[in-house]
Amino acid sequence: MANPELFVLLFNAVVTGFAYFYIYPKFCGSDGNKIAIYDLFVGSIPLLITGIIFWGSGVTFDLIIFTTNWFWFTLATYIAFETPLMLWYFKKHGVWESL
Repeated sequence: MANPELFVLLFNAVVTGFAYFYIYPKFCGSDGNKIAIYDLFVGSIPLLITGIIFWGSGVTFDLIIFTTNWFWFTLATYIAFETPLMLWYFKKHGVWESL
């Protein structure tokens, strides 16, 4: 794999985009509890896939200020992608009121 960081970033972007523009509107609506449950499953997909690909490979990932392994890079970048989408979705669909 030429650039493992780019792969993880693109995969995280696709998963979060699919979650917030298709899965959550279709299956959860404005129910915060359903979103939380679905997010546990959706959020585990990038960790599972990158774990299958990079576990034991010794590949290091650059998080600008330090290097890390695949797990922490995937988790940190997934959170970075998900946070603005979550805030936007919660405001747009009135999820804060259901919590």
